[in-house]
Amino acid sequence: MTSTTPRDQQEYTALRATVRERGTARVWIFVVGIIGWAALTIATAAVVPTPVATLVPLLALAAVFEGVYALHIGAERIGRYLHVFHEEGDTGSPGWEHVVAAFGRPRGAPRLDALFTVPFLLAAAFNLVPALIVQPTIQELVFVAGAHVLFAIRLFAARADAARQRNADQHRFADLKRGVT
Repeated sequence: MTSTTPRDQQEYTALRATVRERGTARVWIFVVGIIGWAALTIATAAVVPTPVATLVPLLALAAVFEGVYALHIGAERIGRYLHVFHEEGDTGSPGWEHVVAAFGRPRGAPRLDALFTVPFLLAAAFNLVPALIVQPTIQELVFVAGAHVLFAIRLFAARADAARQRNADQHRFADLKRGVT
């Protein structure tokens, strides 16, 4: 880390703590959110057995995903800030953010999904089951399935955006450091 002032050290320490806390919060929001979604799905299916009622748990599922996504994006952005403003130009050994960026994903290593895309997709598919059990009309099916498809599209769009974000943020912070606005 090139920072030498106490203020720089405080900023670095606070931002690394923020990244850690957001990473932990992201996982807990996912776990608690999925449990809440499952309970809501069961309750909704038992109390209001109509196809359109499946939109209530879908909305909860979407809210949980947006929370996970926001925490992930924020933590990644802080990481890029640390990379550019606290580690670039370091004459000693590279810092955490440089090592992580250089490490990447080795060939053959498992791909981690920080956004939990597959579990969210499975939950959305399971969310449709109560709507299908009550024999919906074509209009209900199109409406309810359409909402679920829109959620799936949102998942894939967010995943693609997150994949591009690291590089874009890295370049933007580098421009800001050079005074380019």
